Amino acid sequence: MLFLALGVAWGIPYLLIKVAVEELSPAELVLARTALAALILMPIAIAKDAVRPLVRHWHWLLVFAAVEIAIPWVLLNKAETRLPSSTTGLLIAAVPLAGVGIAFATGRAERLTPVAWFGLALGIVGVGALVGLDVSGSDLSAVAEVGVVVLGYAAGPAILSRALAGLPGIGIMASALTVTALSYVPIVLVADGVPAQLPSAKVIWSVIALAVVCTAAAFMLLFALVTEVGPVRATTITYLNPAVAVVAGALVLGEPVTVWTVVGFMLVVTGSYLVNRGGRAPRPVEAEIVEETASSCA
Repeated sequence: MLFLALGVAWGIPYLLIKVAVEELSPAELVLARTALAALILMPIAIAKDAVRPLVRHWHWLLVFAAVEIAIPWVLLNKAETRLPSSTTGLLIAAVPLAGVGIAFATGRAERLTPVAWFGLALGIVGVGALVGLDVSGSDLSAVAEVGVVVLGYAAGPAILSRALAGLPGIGIMASALTVTALSYVPIVLVADGVPAQLPSAKVIWSVIALAVVCTAAAFMLLFALVTEVGPVRATTITYLNPAVAVVAGALVLGEPVTVWTVVGFMLVVTGSYLVNRGGRAPRPVEAEIVEETASSCA
């Protein structure tokens, strides 16, 4: 039940964003979403004393907030003014592939098995099918913006696992959302000014759902799911979200589902699965001996 609930909570944001950006600017949507979610999560984090341990790591918290939320969300909102919500959701499914690329770039990559390499190739072909055959040429700049979002979503967990390892997750998310909301107040005031009127009811409800269901509740569901099945099995939620995004876009917004949408979806999701489940190649015995010796010395 947790898995299905989180799959829906992280599969429908693309639909809700598509509705909200009809009347709100990308920056206004980021501010509204993060501010409301922070108002929900921050009291819980403070009650659990999950904010105080982050004070010594404030600089990495700022980096995480920028990489995982502040920059990706505004670009995602901007891209959805030109891309179908289903296509955006499918492109975001390439995050595990980008994670492998970031690991290689930072020199922390594990040696991949042939199965994992095959999965990486499948995923790249799937993204190519979506971009080259399911997106018009005028929307390629929006695809580039989603590409930056994918890199940010892949880099965020790397920061969590290294620079912010061992710190309370709810404190990190509540603080990152709060910092992002505060930073967007002057941006919105300068770029958009004070809204002259309230948006329509459908936009207001979309923003509330984004903040409450897709952000605050989704992270609480994630923490509960990790507790139940562990962090590794919890990552398989990545393979359900795109399907929800495609179905929601087709049923609610009437977005077309082309053959290339289906082909791209299958290739990206299968590739991501194989990369994450393909494992790493066994290391030479000498490497194991050196590592064990180093551990003993330490």
